[in-house]
Amino acid sequence: MTHLLLDARQMAHPEPLEKAVAILRKLDADSCLYMLSRKNPIPLLKLAQENHLQSLSEEVTTGEWHILITPNTDCDLKGELRV
Repeated sequence: MTHLLLDARQMAHPEPLEKAVAILRKLDADSCLYMLSRKNPIPLLKLAQENHLQSLSEEVTTGEWHILITPNTDCDLKGELRV
């Protein structure tokens, strides 16, 4: 799986959501958005759910979230997590 990385940890609102949505539009079954964030991006996760995309959001350390989103419903996103 190809990871399209978005490191949003230093970005200000609304830039992370705007950049993430732009990446989501480019995804195919062999790719995923891999986002690093200081917060759990609830609006982005809701958007993914509404568009039938598979997502995973985990806080790997305090204040560091790893978010993966893909249209591939058969993908094991837990296995794609890089910590």
